Amino acid sequence: MPIAIIGNSGSGKSTLAAALAAAGGLPCLDLDTVAWEPGQIAVPRPQALVRAEVRAFCRDHPNWLVEGCYTTLIEAALEFMPRLVFLNPGLEACLANCRARPWEPHKYASRQEQDAKLEFLLSWVADYYARSGPLSLAAHEGCFKAYSGPKHELCSLPTLGPLDLELAAWVR
Repeated sequence: MPIAIIGNSGSGKSTLAAALAAAGGLPCLDLDTVAWEPGQIAVPRPQALVRAEVRAFCRDHPNWLVEGCYTTLIEAALEFMPRLVFLNPGLEACLANCRARPWEPHKYASRQEQDAKLEFLLSWVADYYARSGPLSLAAHEGCFKAYSGPKHELCSLPTLGPLDLELAAWVR
């Protein structure tokens, strides 16, 4: 069964996605890689184009994994009735994960560039609980509640090595 993972920055989406994709041999789409114009800082790509790319990815693979914090893009994936996983570990866990985050070469040219943006990221993560819009806790909760397919809310990152038995069953 395909899987869609949504949650705050630092909630563990990429970590969980990598473990599940590896365990099940699933192609994985990190929504950060399609949401923004390549080589530009914080320049969003046209929403209709990105949603079409998400749908094409889902349509072109019998099983897949999509992860990100973009409610509208996750909703495009939900049209294919995947298992929805809402990672919601709370502010302190998200902040700690951001501070411990390895270098993300698909987002930053160097570790130093990534580290220079850490304070902004920590502020962004903390604002998740109060802001409105598609990148907010309220939007993620609304998406989760409205979804009629199989879904799970995880309030902590599960055991990943080896995979928790329930999670392993998701990709087998």
